[in-house]
Amino acid sequence: MSYEDSYVGSLRQVVGDRRLITPGPRAVIMDDQDRLLLIRRSDNGAWAMPAGGLELGESIWEALVREVREETGLTVEAATPFALYTEKRFWFTNAYGGQHQLFTVAFRVDRWSGSLLSETDETVDARFFARSNLPEINSVYLETLQDLDAYDRTVILK
Repeated sequence: MSYEDSYVGSLRQVVGDRRLITPGPRAVIMDDQDRLLLIRRSDNGAWAMPAGGLELGESIWEALVREVREETGLTVEAATPFALYTEKRFWFTNAYGGQHQLFTVAFRVDRWSGSLLSETDETVDARFFARSNLPEINSVYLETLQDLDAYDRTVILK
């Protein structure tokens, strides 16, 4: 789905670049060698965790499955929510100029199937990285990894 056809894209046509509350999932996917899956976004070239926005009528689980599939080709089969990110410090302006107050649910993807695609409509690269050798990524993703390490079966609220 194109950005313009998405729920947030259609809202932008009405409200312009005003700040919107945008809920969505973030996926932490580790392989059996404890390497982290990152995607390189096609809109801004940044390395990121698979993530995205909730579409109208979609559950957070459905959004997680869809976003991971769209960005990596993988199918999420089981996942554990471990953190919610809503604080003002997580607000951002996207590549299209829209301001967002995020309500992000971070998931540890426990099981997936399929073959990793290195390029999709939304990504120009996707691969697993050793945590000791990550490319430059936004500090929110480093914080997400720290929160996953600290996760003790109590959802972390920020």
